[in-house]
Amino acid sequence: MKFSLNIDWVAGLSEIFILSIINFLIVYSVIYTTSAQLHYPTIIKNVTWLGVHILGFALLLNISNPIKGAIVFNNLLIIDEFSILIKSIVLASTITTLVLGLDYSRNENLNCFEFVILMLLAATGMMLVASSYDLFSMYLAIELQSFCMYIIASLKRGSEFSTEAGLKYFILGAFSSGLLLFGCSLIYGFTGTCNYQQLFVVFATLGKEATFELHSGVILGALFILVGMLFKLSAAPFHLWAPDVYEGAPTSVTAFFAVVPKIAILSLLVRLFSYAFYGLFLPWQEVLILCSLLSMVIGTLGGIWQNKLKRLIAYSAIGHIGYMLIGISSGSIEGVYATFFYASLYIVMGVATFSILLSIRKRGTRSKLRYINDLSGLFMSNPFVAFSFALILFSMCGVPPLAGFFSKLFVFVSAINVGMYPLAIVGVMTSVIASFYYIRIIKVMFFDSTINNNNLNTFSKSSALFLSFCSFFLLGFFLWPVPLALIIHNSIIFLCI
Repeated sequence: MKFSLNIDWVAGLSEIFILSIINFLIVYSVIYTTSAQLHYPTIIKNVTWLGVHILGFALLLNISNPIKGAIVFNNLLIIDEFSILIKSIVLASTITTLVLGLDYSRNENLNCFEFVILMLLAATGMMLVASSYDLFSMYLAIELQSFCMYIIASLKRGSEFSTEAGLKYFILGAFSSGLLLFGCSLIYGFTGTCNYQQLFVVFATLGKEATFELHSGVILGALFILVGMLFKLSAAPFHLWAPDVYEGAPTSVTAFFAVVPKIAILSLLVRLFSYAFYGLFLPWQEVLILCSLLSMVIGTLGGIWQNKLKRLIAYSAIGHIGYMLIGISSGSIEGVYATFFYASLYIVMGVATFSILLSIRKRGTRSKLRYINDLSGLFMSNPFVAFSFALILFSMCGVPPLAGFFSKLFVFVSAINVGMYPLAIVGVMTSVIASFYYIRIIKVMFFDSTINNNNLNTFSKSSALFLSFCSFFLLGFFLWPVPLALIIHNSIIFLCI
């Protein structure tokens, strides 16, 4: 295996930088936390800010990468405009969740520096997922990401709920990884290659002369891979782990799960099934349409009956994944553009939501919010936060002229353009029905009052800054949508070159 030092190592400089610095971060953390002379200090804050700086430098290296449009490391990874965009979003959203989790770690006494290191490793795995150009590198990158997420899901070792969440996620995640690996082995066994470009050529030329065994084998392998990815996306009917894991994991971990990983898996899904497996378009399109319908319906109906905030967010995320799958299932470049436009705005709305949930504490007990009714009286104690949260929820509903309206509009239009009218109709109907549980939260915040109003003294400056930025972005997006739309458009177009 031959590598070119002038191209390969420079192309992967951001990932190499993170993995190299993590070694020094581990040494620093272990030495200081076991030092009797320093009285065994808790350095979670120090390590968190070091992690933020590491990711910030990696973000700068990624954006300023001089090598674009190259396939490196013996055709295992690709560096193009699309992968650079996805990696930038992953790094920026990971930085945000690390900063937002600082106050939560202090209030919950989560003094585990391993949490930050695992998040850095998970972010590196997602970056490699976005750049993968081979089934072998794709599987290894997904497993690097998944192993880290299994551990941080059970971060609170003294909590039975956190342990249960981590165990469920591990068992079901291992099952999905097995399906993914089995699908990759089938594809390799029937085609003799794992490279995306070579797979595209094989499937594009796979015609009537192919034997029944060959045709059935590659379709079965592609479907196994698709099922494994849909599990990682928590798309119905492979969503059963999401509500329990979201609820049982610490809220800072839930924020990471809800905000960061989905766009990396979506990028892999698009690159694999809209390029490498495009010759098998019809079989995987039917599965995607079915999963999109089920995700929208289950995410909507399941969220109506929830009283716990994190379970409601889990079902809301399942519904939003259904909307994103509409664009991919359309099989058009407009649909792919609509999907990543939707995912980018969903990340902004997720950051804003968790900037509130990670900061608000109940008066007296200073315990975290668990139920929707815990938000009662929020308007009386802090009107700005209540108005901002209402703005975010209206954007999730798709109320114009907020940014969420345009994201849903684009995916519905992409479905209509290719004649998938039933899918668009179901999407509009479930979006209207889902507005019920969003408006119910607004009703609790503004019109329900209790004597135990929430104490917002712990609302930090960083959370306030993130909340303010996201709120103004969602509100004023319609005035100047060009920058975000143009960046995503140019990156998606690169997939067709």
